[in-house]
Amino acid sequence: MKVLVTGGAGYIGSLTVHELVKRGYEVVVIDTLELGNKQAVAGASFYRGSIGDEALLDQLFQKEQPEAVIHFAAYKAPGESMLEPTKYFRGNVGGTVTLLDTMVRYQVKYIVFSSSCSIFGTPKQLPVAEDAPKGPESVYGETKLIGETLLRWYDQTKGIKSSSLRYFNASGAALDGSMGEDWNHTHNLIPLVMKAALGRAPSVTVFGTDYPTPDGTAIRDYIHVIDLAIAHIEALKHLMSTNQSTAYNLGTGKGHSVQEVVTATKRISGIDFPVEYGPRRPGDPTAIWADCSKAERELGWKAQYSLDTIIETAWKWHSSHPDGYSKE
Repeated sequence: MKVLVTGGAGYIGSLTVHELVKRGYEVVVIDTLELGNKQAVAGASFYRGSIGDEALLDQLFQKEQPEAVIHFAAYKAPGESMLEPTKYFRGNVGGTVTLLDTMVRYQVKYIVFSSSCSIFGTPKQLPVAEDAPKGPESVYGETKLIGETLLRWYDQTKGIKSSSLRYFNASGAALDGSMGEDWNHTHNLIPLVMKAALGRAPSVTVFGTDYPTPDGTAIRDYIHVIDLAIAHIEALKHLMSTNQSTAYNLGTGKGHSVQEVVTATKRISGIDFPVEYGPRRPGDPTAIWADCSKAERELGWKAQYSLDTIIETAWKWHSSHPDGYSKE
């Protein structure tokens, strides 16, 4: 079976491509390489360009004839989205419309969508279930919610079936340390902690020490990127067998504090790197973690890897690839 993976040269996309290839899928990748690396998609056909380029998508769909799409291509920094809303609405929303219209033209009926827990904003109840109130607090989060709205209407009007995967904090690297996140393109905590541990940054800053949590720092649900990659494949299989659109929250079902991540990294790396403590950032919720029972029930999927494994694999990747993938 042939699957088109948009944004397949990025962090989560490339590891999903790797898992698909390992399972015998034929994979086609489209990526602008703004935030991705071509070296990360060995084993897949590759097209460089944007999902907003209708002519390129026509060429790709005509030649490759994919049977399904896994859609990662998007800008994904909440802070940047507040400064550059046009970039996010054009790229994330406009690109998704162009992709969906192309799928309609070529009668491709199945799409797994990379959504986000940011569609919920600050949750009123924990853990966060699929039917929790939606309240994005950034343009980025809003573009993901609009993406889900587009999918709902394209199902009703065009018969496209979708599975929206709302993930929590994707983290970690390939188990052998051969693939991982490019820390030049991220604002995520774990790569920033790794940067400090490896001396590539003078320190790491923990934002907020006065939250009503056991150690005063914010709590998040960190999910290993391999667990996420496998969830995309299981979601696609389930979508094609049921022909029913749906959505899943993907996390571990357990929260860890920012301080726990810092402490675990010091222990695993053996390096006592400098940590600075700053004020809270606006819009950062105190705590958020997922109710993953629906994915476990319907997909037979459950996160397998612990916070220690996340940090061990991230350390293996970053310490052996301090400049990410070699520059082309």
